[in-house]
Amino acid sequence: MDISVTGAKILFTIPVLGGIKISETLVNTWLVMIVLTGLCWWLTRDLKVRDISKKQAVAEKIVMMAENLVRENMGEKWMHYVPFISAIFGLSIFSSLSSLLGLWAPTGDISTTMAWAIVVFVQITYFKLRTNGLGGYMKGFCDPIFLMAPFNVLGEVFTPISMAFRHFGNIVSGGVITTLVYGALTVANQALFGWLPGFLGEILAGVPFLTVGVPSVLSLYFDWFGSFMQAFIFCMLSMMYISTATE
Repeated sequence: MDISVTGAKILFTIPVLGGIKISETLVNTWLVMIVLTGLCWWLTRDLKVRDISKKQAVAEKIVMMAENLVRENMGEKWMHYVPFISAIFGLSIFSSLSSLLGLWAPTGDISTTMAWAIVVFVQITYFKLRTNGLGGYMKGFCDPIFLMAPFNVLGEVFTPISMAFRHFGNIVSGGVITTLVYGALTVANQALFGWLPGFLGEILAGVPFLTVGVPSVLSLYFDWFGSFMQAFIFCMLSMMYISTATE
């Protein structure tokens, strides 16, 4: 194993496997999957029919919410998609919230969200082909007239691109805005207290008075609300595109 510094997010490469680059995104994604697997294992231990524990009640509530989400947006015949939608939802949320621990959020890397979007796009195409056949699928690009074919093809291709960039862009923009505000408050704090003479000014300018509170409020919105909202939107779009592919 050869340690290399080929980029800010590349941790090391493995020459014996063709020089595969192990990035921070890849490592953190595996950490998130391990945490999710452990959480699922813990929640599903010692299940009972009667006198259930609070832990089992939470697990059952999560399952019921996932089932209701799929049932209401895809229909009863798509209930087998509950594990897939739940996995994407949980992976998205935990990946985005990992930034609160000082880790690089995998959803802040376009390769992560693009991989999810491609998986969804493959399923969309599969159901369209299964429902309409190859001829019907190709004919659909000519609706309402054949002159619209290039635009319909572009619309089809840009489906996964728009899904990926929407999720990625919102997560990254939240981090950028929070960082800029924190930096501006730090400069303002130094300017506000740095004018005091002597040792007092140096001490007070070094104490981050103005950076207490505001970044926390921004983090509450961008990290917590934004993470849940983007995961919800991505899953909603996935359910909508997949379920309507058979129409």
